[in-house]
Amino acid sequence: MSELNEVEIMAAARRAIEIESQAVGALADRIGPSFVEAVRLLMRLRGHVVVSGVGKSGAIGRKIAGTLASTGTRAVFMHPVDAVHGDLGMVSADDAALLLSNSGATEEMIRLLPVLKRRGTPIIVIVGKIDSLLANEADVALDAGVECEACPLGLAPTASTAAQLAIGDALAVAVMAARGFSPEDYAEHHPAGALGRRILLHVGEIMHSGPDNPVVPLDSTVLDAVLVMTRASVRGVVSVVDAAGKLRGLFTDGDFRLLMQRESDRNAVMALPISRAMTLRPTTVTPDTLAAEAARVMEEREFDNLAVVDGDGRAIGMVDIQDIVRAGVV
Repeated sequence: MSELNEVEIMAAARRAIEIESQAVGALADRIGPSFVEAVRLLMRLRGHVVVSGVGKSGAIGRKIAGTLASTGTRAVFMHPVDAVHGDLGMVSADDAALLLSNSGATEEMIRLLPVLKRRGTPIIVIVGKIDSLLANEADVALDAGVECEACPLGLAPTASTAAQLAIGDALAVAVMAARGFSPEDYAEHHPAGALGRRILLHVGEIMHSGPDNPVVPLDSTVLDAVLVMTRASVRGVVSVVDAAGKLRGLFTDGDFRLLMQRESDRNAVMALPISRAMTLRPTTVTPDTLAAEAARVMEEREFDNLAVVDGDGRAIGMVDIQDIVRAGVV
């Protein structure tokens, strides 16, 4: 295989840009009643826009969720695989689902339809094929179809993802305009200064980590946990970890009070293994969880703290509701 020369490289790049720009430009003529209906639906929401997609559509969905949230529309991203393993619990009739699929027949997205419909959750889809199962089952279908991909093989999602992103941005901007979202509103949603106002705050930026992360080993006693709990910078909670640092449970001041009320022998309580007193399988977040999402979970479940774990389940931090309040997220 011969190597491309400079002229051929630039020609390939220009062709990709031209194809994508033409694909996005063609969308303007498709802005019609369905788009207006989608905007009005989002304007009526009492809950969140729950955005979902898999693969490249998932990556675009994450960006759309971020754009919506940063411009005044409460939005979260839900991975469709995680959704059918419990995360659908975050969706109610007060929310709207925004589903992305180029084919309009993505299996992971189709599996969400029956549950969303049973809950009365309005469904908006952005699809590459307007005559598809997802489009036909949705309340509102937005056409992001393209004639061809910018990929020379016609396989890699390129023009199609650019079209999805453009439709998502158009939705966010149209809702923003319809609400009369002002520069003051924008600043209120982005309280961390000029640069910070353009991004969304994540748990990893405000969590207590390192020596400030209250943890005890699995072979500790209740007394050990209480001592760590009272000395920690975040009060009232400790993570219980195994030898590899993986989270095995959570012990809070509430758990301790219940123990003391239940047991008459206070000394025996203090000597109890923490493994017998801790809460198993606690709710957790990851460092890249939006602080606003962590706040929502805390509010719904009446928690003051959430343990922060990494991809291997290691307890790497603790986030407190007061940290989120001080950051101006709620």
